[in-house]
Amino acid sequence: MVTEDESRLITRSRKGDWEAFAGLVHLHQRMIHSLAYRMSGSLADADDLAQETFIRAFHGLPDYRATAKFSSWLYCIALNVCLRWRKAEARRGTVDTEWLAAAAHADAPNRRVDRLQEALVQLAPKLRAAVILTAFEGHSHAEAASFLGCRESTVSWRLFTARRQLARLLTRPENLP
Repeated sequence: MVTEDESRLITRSRKGDWEAFAGLVHLHQRMIHSLAYRMSGSLADADDLAQETFIRAFHGLPDYRATAKFSSWLYCIALNVCLRWRKAEARRGTVDTEWLAAAAHADAPNRRVDRLQEALVQLAPKLRAAVILTAFEGHSHAEAASFLGCRESTVSWRLFTARRQLARLLTRPENLP
């Protein structure tokens, strides 16, 4: 499940070796940041969410069991961090409109990607997570269910619902180029 190099880095990190943990961060930073960006829709928030994920991972290393991939364990932490962040954002009643405003003025070649990101941000966090894990990150429904802590049929239902909502959002006249 875990590579030999990664296993050594985990062992050293558990003993408080910051350089070893920096190696783990380096191995998984892109994956976690990508997930955080897709969940938040904001590069600045993604930076914060990725950092929070790695802080939690460092503190949770004693609880990590090598029965699953280290990357899967990190994914679970990142998803929980992102979902908690989204709930906190909703409670505060704030919305990150800076990114959406910038996307509205994007050049035409990038507009389709921007429109998709705008639509993803409008989905409920659990629907968005299911789409990101399966469509963008290439995980199976079973893997996504494991990451999200739900049944595979729940992931399938979330994807069905998300696809309908995305289709509706992407075909609105104001969203067409």
